Amino acid sequence: MLNQSEETLSKQLQQGDRQAFSTVVGCYQDMVYNTAISIVQNEEDAADITQDVFVQVFQSVGSFKGDAKFSTWLYRIVIAKALDHEKRKKRKKRFGFIQSLYTEKGEVKYHPEEFNHPGIQLENKEKAGELFKALKQIPANQRIAFMLNKIEGLNNQEIAVIMNTSFYAVESLLARAKNNLKKSLKKYYLQSAKQSSHEK
Repeated sequence: MLNQSEETLSKQLQQGDRQAFSTVVGCYQDMVYNTAISIVQNEEDAADITQDVFVQVFQSVGSFKGDAKFSTWLYRIVIAKALDHEKRKKRKKRFGFIQSLYTEKGEVKYHPEEFNHPGIQLENKEKAGELFKALKQIPANQRIAFMLNKIEGLNNQEIAVIMNTSFYAVESLLARAKNNLKKSLKKYYLQSAKQSSHEK
């Protein structure tokens, strides 16, 4: 259930209190942005999604029943919006994808997009980049569970509530995600190990 301050805040929002809305944005914008960028892996897209999330919060707070934490409701909105955004982007990429790979002279111009996650320290950027690339390759439900656990720091029970599933289903998703990521990252770490041995 909600604690008193969240309950008061949600009631004020439902009454159209703009000050309460500003408080919500101030308290949760980092969490929303970090969750969005972990999924879409693009700073501009994550910023757009963050804006869309808070517009929806203001418009649909009346549907918030208070049977879960306010932050849980918010996580569900940002995850849904981020996954929808990914689907739309994939549909767009299907058209003209081949043309986008090459310049007019026929040279390859495509490079994997780089982005900066606020929670990743500079010395871990390369490893984080490989991890996020590998995350793109695993099923969405595994990716969401892994991201909420390892990046957002939520426990299995909190993830189960957000994903509307069971504690044991989350355990299974995390185990499968880790196994799939291990397979994807094996090649990268083998190359890194070879490079390190050559440098010695």
